[in-house]
Amino acid sequence: MEKLPKIALPVIIVAIILVVILAKSAVTIGSGEAGVLYKTFDNGVVTDAPPLGEGFHIVAPWNKVIIYEVRQQELFEKMKVLSSNGLEIQIDASAWYEPIYNDLGNLHQSLGENYLQRVIQPAIRSAARSVVGRYTPEQLYSSKRDAIQDEIFAETKKILDKQYVQLNEVLVRDVTLPNTIKEAIERKLRQEQESLEYEFRLVTAAKEAEKVIIEAQGKADANRILSASLTDKILQDKGIEATIKLSESPNSKVVVIGSGDSGMPIILGNQ
Repeated sequence: MEKLPKIALPVIIVAIILVVILAKSAVTIGSGEAGVLYKTFDNGVVTDAPPLGEGFHIVAPWNKVIIYEVRQQELFEKMKVLSSNGLEIQIDASAWYEPIYNDLGNLHQSLGENYLQRVIQPAIRSAARSVVGRYTPEQLYSSKRDAIQDEIFAETKKILDKQYVQLNEVLVRDVTLPNTIKEAIERKLRQEQESLEYEFRLVTAAKEAEKVIIEAQGKADANRILSASLTDKILQDKGIEATIKLSESPNSKVVVIGSGDSGMPIILGNQ
């Protein structure tokens, strides 16, 4: 019994050491994360194997695990860039990006944990300057928002292709022009719209005038044909028909037969 404490003490010490080692060796990687293993005594960063995935891992206590978020992340940038004519334009843009999972070791070795500041921000700023510099403020304000968004994405992606980062999307949220330029563009657009409306009214009026002329010409042609086809005999027959109808009318009147030109009847009312 007297020897028990002497035996138990080393066991307790060993147990404590094991607990400490286990605590230092245990690594828990959360959801949406991955770990890069750094081997202190074996060539440093592991780049020839996939990173450590989510969950619980045991590593040698002299090694380290650097944890990265591997979900899609967003970078929001406010950039002041110059248009093709040298005017300062502010672009508000967002970039959706994520590290390439199987290249996480290479990313850590070449760029480190602050890869966002080292490559992504400079890449999108450079692309934005290059793209916006091709356009005038009028184009940026009116019709080229989607175009510059696509071009900034393409140029940024080209820069990041060999940087172990995947660019998913670039969104141009706003293009802000100097107030004086914005007002001038809006004034010009209003004038252009008014000019288009005026031209439309002129075209409409011309078409209406052409329609009236065509209708008048048609009536004139019809009257000419009708006049050419009428003879005295036809007129007399028509006059007789009219006289018979009037004589049957209940209205009071005086009918004088054969007193008009060419023997046509003259019809006089009671007034």
